Amino acid sequence: MKVGYQYASPSRCTQVDNQTTLGLSPDLSRDEKVSFCGKLKHPLLFRDAMLMLREIVISDTRKKPKERTDYFTWLDEEIERRVKAHKEYMPNVRESLRKKMDSCDFALLGKKSEIKELLNIQKNLQKQIDRYDAWKDYYKIERDFWKFIKDRDYSLWFVLDPVITVHNDQVSFEAFSIDESIYGCLSVSMNEFDLLQPPKLGTTNIDFSAKLEKEMQRFRSYTDVTLSVNPGGFAIDNDIVPEYIEKKIDLPETWIKGFNQVSSAAALSGIELKLSPSDMYDICAFLRKHKEKKSPRYMKWILEPGQRVQIVFEPFGIVLTLNAIYRGSQRREEKIWGRRRWLVVEKLIPLSNAFYVRILGFGMPQFIRADMGTMQMTVGFSSWSSNDWVKGTAFNIMAGFTGEGCYTNIYPLLKEKRCLSMEEISEHLPNEKSDKIKAGIGMLFRRGEGYFDMINDKVRFRHLCNAPIPEELYEVSDIEMDVQKISKLTFDNMKVRYSRQQEFLFTTTYKEDARSSSAEIVIDQDGQITKIDCSCPKFKRGERNLSDPCAHILALYVASYKLLKLKNLEYEKEYKINDIMEMLL
Repeated sequence: MKVGYQYASPSRCTQVDNQTTLGLSPDLSRDEKVSFCGKLKHPLLFRDAMLMLREIVISDTRKKPKERTDYFTWLDEEIERRVKAHKEYMPNVRESLRKKMDSCDFALLGKKSEIKELLNIQKNLQKQIDRYDAWKDYYKIERDFWKFIKDRDYSLWFVLDPVITVHNDQVSFEAFSIDESIYGCLSVSMNEFDLLQPPKLGTTNIDFSAKLEKEMQRFRSYTDVTLSVNPGGFAIDNDIVPEYIEKKIDLPETWIKGFNQVSSAAALSGIELKLSPSDMYDICAFLRKHKEKKSPRYMKWILEPGQRVQIVFEPFGIVLTLNAIYRGSQRREEKIWGRRRWLVVEKLIPLSNAFYVRILGFGMPQFIRADMGTMQMTVGFSSWSSNDWVKGTAFNIMAGFTGEGCYTNIYPLLKEKRCLSMEEISEHLPNEKSDKIKAGIGMLFRRGEGYFDMINDKVRFRHLCNAPIPEELYEVSDIEMDVQKISKLTFDNMKVRYSRQQEFLFTTTYKEDARSSSAEIVIDQDGQITKIDCSCPKFKRGERNLSDPCAHILALYVASYKLLKLKNLEYEKEYKINDIMEMLL
């Protein structure tokens, strides 16, 4: 998707005495002209949180092959440039020097007594030749090339400018990493600001350059910082406003889809653990000191009811015991991959009152929320090194956000109210069914017109891009159509068994194209999937886990989620759907 940004001027910091203005230039190509001006009460806290958000944006854990082709192309051009300069400024120098050397060699044969003197002459002449040798500083050329590569990669930050949204109750900054594996959202409460003018609500991209980052690093405790989002731009020292900046970018489709799928994943239920800053420090310190060189590379969280949380780091087999207490009622073990990405939260450890870790289950993403008082940082991690927000698990289906639903009613409602919980949305749309409302909310997420605030459990209105997202990026997928197609058959044939381990076992059977298949899924009391299986060919050919489910597994999960609050079920007794309906009635 090709996107163009326009900024009235670069974002910049201006300082007069101890008064600093952090001026962020918004995208002028958007319909909503967002503006904001407020004095920060905790500027250092805001500085470190924004610098951590930048770390998320430039994070890229993918392996990068050496770009030898680009290097040799650049080297050939550099050699050609130096040869031309040599021909222009030193014509015939090499040939004349060579003739002199030949004459000296001839004289050396006849005048042995002058050997020492002639050798000195030869040495001096050789120095002159070396001075104009195109290959004498080869290693410097190579260093310059790698600096060029570093600068080129560094500029990718400008491509993925963060998204800022001004709400009635907070200002949020969202960003997505280059490798599409980490999502970050900084929510700053309006209580953090002394407003200097009424804000204009809306969403925009902000120009956040490397130069602005360095200026933010100079914030000190004795400086008063004002955050200003001004569509008119910011003047330089001589009060001349530079011409606007244009950026034209081709955003990857997976980047857009992944950004939108994060909200669906955040709406899923899971286990939430409260960690102290010292607990998070212990985790990050271990990751810093130990670099694994072989598989397996995961950390296993051992959760015993009423006991301190333990983490087993593989492949070392070292056990770390945290101070946090697991308050759940059932023992469980959770494996988490992609653990080195957790290091991005290091900057917030001395600033946070507590960390809340939400674990969604095996192969699912994790979310960490840092509580910093008037500021909250939410970070979402995928489970694998490459992006899996789009590949494999369809989070919108698991959250029940399937189809288009009543999107046409939800969009104007959220645009007017800006922020509502799902219950409040249902109250404003009393004539719509709950599944239609959830589907409409899901379509809002997929169009990039809203995101899920997991801190407050609310849906917030925001436009991800300054132009509508192409239909092919949010249209109903094939697997979603398959889930809708078999959903009724799934529900009619579903059976439930409640085990003594306080887990629900849901099973169902299908008959498609003269082929019979069966699917099963085990869900615990926390709503987490502990086991899945299906006899269909697609599931058997795939990863055979939740990172690559089939339509049968997803349809069974959506149907079963409605029955997790059943009570008074006998242990190990199998209930058919008719039995369950009689109990409910």
